[in-house]
Amino acid sequence: MTDKRSEMDHYYNERAGEYEQIYFRDDAARRKEIDDEVLRVRNLARGKKVLEIACGTGYWTQYLSETATHITAIDIAPQMIDEARKKTTVCPVEFVQADLNHLPDTSEKYDLIALGFWFSHHPRQEYGLLFDSLQSHLARSGRIWMIDNNPPAEGPTQDFSHSDEYGNNFKKRFLSDGREFTIIKNYFSENELGEIYGRQFKIERLTFGRHYWAAVLIMK
Repeated sequence: MTDKRSEMDHYYNERAGEYEQIYFRDDAARRKEIDDEVLRVRNLARGKKVLEIACGTGYWTQYLSETATHITAIDIAPQMIDEARKKTTVCPVEFVQADLNHLPDTSEKYDLIALGFWFSHHPRQEYGLLFDSLQSHLARSGRIWMIDNNPPAEGPTQDFSHSDEYGNNFKKRFLSDGREFTIIKNYFSENELGEIYGRQFKIERLTFGRHYWAAVLIMK
């Protein structure tokens, strides 16, 4: 898994300059689902101290900053952080280069933890470790927000590479210059998300659209 994780980290670092194409596809239905979630996440972050994990190019950071009081935005890829710094933000934002599995050692608790388009890349066998880490950084009354993809209309087998013994699916991804990478990309049914999150959290909201899903979780 370490080699595949390294390949995925490398892929996203190299993809930083073209990553946000995913948000601006010529598809009105996709655009509406994203815009609707922007409205929800602005409201969710209002007056909150936010930890954003896998912040990427800062697409969600910019919207979170419009209502949050402070954001600590973390990503492992330096080129992603470079792109994120170009965004116009409202509240103070501290960018930190760090591994999701080795978050900064701090006793600080956050009112909101945000993970945009990461959960589909996280190894299934490591969900417990991820959830424990999130809870250790979350204020008791805090919330966790996630958004991610549903399978494309042409089906989850598009660019499918292989599966592993844990049920993780791997897909081939290509950069605009033709370079090929193989990364974890898992898709979930609404019921499966309920089962996965319900083991450790209460689900305050689960919005399951045609193209994207979003969840808000609270501690049990």
